[in-house]
Amino acid sequence: MSSIFRDHLFAGKVAFLTGATSGIGLTIAERFAALGARIALMSRKQEKVDAAVAGVLAQGGSAFGFAGDVRNYADVDAALTQTRAQAGEIDFLFCIAAGNFPAPALGMSANGFKSVIDIDLLGTFNTCRAAYAHLRKPGASIISISANHAHQPYAFQAHVCAAKAGVDLLTRTIALEWGREGIRANIIYPGLDRGELVEWVERFYGEYYFRPKAAWRVVRKALFDAGDRKRLYKEAREYLALRSKRKKFVADERAKQTAAPPVPTSAGD
Repeated sequence: MSSIFRDHLFAGKVAFLTGATSGIGLTIAERFAALGARIALMSRKQEKVDAAVAGVLAQGGSAFGFAGDVRNYADVDAALTQTRAQAGEIDFLFCIAAGNFPAPALGMSANGFKSVIDIDLLGTFNTCRAAYAHLRKPGASIISISANHAHQPYAFQAHVCAAKAGVDLLTRTIALEWGREGIRANIIYPGLDRGELVEWVERFYGEYYFRPKAAWRVVRKALFDAGDRKRLYKEAREYLALRSKRKKFVADERAKQTAAPPVPTSAGD
């Protein structure tokens, strides 16, 4: 048995996903396609959309995609309208598009703060609002991908904490208002995957010069699987050790070049 789900579980169903050209979002798209759903993807860069769609098709799934920005309501509305025209009513709506960068509250601009709010919170609202007319009623399911930041403060993540808290309450409000029409709205907190963990260790360590253990304490809070922490911690330490050796090598080579005598340009020099 390769899956706990029965074959063709989502045959005849349509799933629309934002921000699903990589990571968790792409995996969701691939799994839903494998179970028979027809997939519609939306992301900002056309090349990423094309690559994600090609990947789903290569695995035997059905998919198409659109380039668009969730911050722009017209982009989202157009993609959803076209999805309805091509595939029919939408059964699953995944709000996954998100932005993030590590910065202390005093170290980010108002535009930096607003950019994350716009992608996460406004993007979720735009997606849900534009999708309403195209959702199957009753039966549609809205799923917002959130994070622990919604209810747990994290240093250097004021913008994300604010955005995710908004996404949570927005999704819960939609569940209350649209529930009478048979539309469900739920939130998932997936946490960090292994690749994201290494990226975050590097970004925190590189931008704020934390010691490795301090950097690990920051990202460790996002992990749920305590049994996996020891192995992940080992991987993070090994990564940082290699990065440190690389930096030392570059510094040594530069020092050698600076100290080296000039190369003669002729026999008389």
